[in-house]
Parts: sequence; C-alpha cells; structure tokens
Amino acid sequence: MTASKLAQLAEEEERRRRRAPWGVIALVLLTGLALIRNGSGEFDVGPPQPATAAAPDNRAVLDTLAPAPASLPFSPVQRVRIPAIRVDAPVVQVGLDADGWVAAPPPENPGLAGWFTGAVSPGEKGTAVIVGHVDNKQGPAVFYGLGALKKGNQVEVLRQDGRTAVFEIYGVEVFEKKNFPGDRVYGSKGAPELRVITCGGGFSKQNGYDGNVVVFARLAAVV
Repeated sequence: MTASKLAQLAEEEERRRRRAPWGVIALVLLTGLALIRNGSGEFDVGPPQPATAAAPDNRAVLDTLAPAPASLPFSPVQRVRIPAIRVDAPVVQVGLDADGWVAAPPPENPGLAGWFTGAVSPGEKGTAVIVGHVDNKQGPAVFYGLGALKKGNQVEVLRQDGRTAVFEIYGVEVFEKKNFPGDRVYGSKGAPELRVITCGGGFSKQNGYDGNVVVFARLAAVV
C-alpha cells in the first residue's frame, strides 16, 4: 500500500472518529430534544409557518423525483444558498453541546448557518443537516423565512472541494419539539438528502419556540 493511500485512510479514520456516534445522536433526537432550543419571538409578526400543502408525502413524493446523482465524497461546507428566500450565508461547523443538544451557531451572529458534523456532509449518501436561528432580540436571523419555502425550491450547498450540491425541496413541515420524529427526519432514505432546520410553531417567553421547521430536500444536481 502506498504512502499516499495510507495517509488517505488515516485521514478518513480521523474524520470518522471526530463525528459523534450516530446511535448517541439518534437517542438525543428521538427523545424529543430539538436542534434549536431558543429564539426571541419578540415581534408582532412571527416567522412564516409551512403550509399544509408543503408537507412531504413520504414515498409518494420521492417516487416523483428524478433519480439522484451519484453521491459525493466527504467535504466540509462553506456556504448555503436558498434563492427563494434570499439566503446566502456562511456555514460554520457545529456538534453537540455540553447538555447533549445539537449546537446552533452563535446567536449574536444571526447571519450564520451551522452544518452538523455528527452526520454526513451534504452530497454524501445519507442525511445531512444544516441548522440556523430564526431570530434574535435584534430581529430576523438567517432562516427566518424557512417556513415560506415550497416543494420544488432549491437549496445550494457550496462545499470546500469546490463542488456545489443542489438539493430540491420535496417537503416543509413544523414539528413539536416534545414529539420530534427523529427517525423520520434524520433516517437515511438511501440517497443523498438534506434537512434544513430552524425554530417555529408557537412561542412563549418561558420556553421559547415549541417547534422546529424542517425542510426535506434530496440531491438533484452537482455543479
């Protein structure tokens, strides 16, 4: 085996080691702990909420999509773009915080999104996850408009390897945090998929938002 091949294998093993074990992540998510715990909710008009027509119809929807392109190798994420809601944001890496929650980007920088490194990178086979705040005390944040997205809209993820993974949205839904369906949201569908998540639903000052808006998308192109 060549030195370059050994170096490549060592790098891949280190990447796998750095990721949080999926079993631990699944346990956290299935117990109803959500990705984004807090939001301000202190505005007369709240963020848009998904329409019933935007909810994914599971297999029926997936069967109407064109076959997904071949999956990509691992690559960190640089930016996320969602043209329909004018999002073009830098992406930072996030993991689990000390309390076992999936961490969000720093709330004082509302323009940042976060790629959850405990799952696959966008474009790899499996389900990648990008999170971001809906608002803070100063106003709307990066994913304020997420609930307004519709089936057929696209999410473009710019990767460090120079490729852009383009995902087509096939559903947008809001889930109560106390009944968050982790297996449905994060389970692999056998193709490269993406979930984009922020806070949503009702709001109280004591508990923050009571739900999460989840965008379901599947890899449609690589450019």
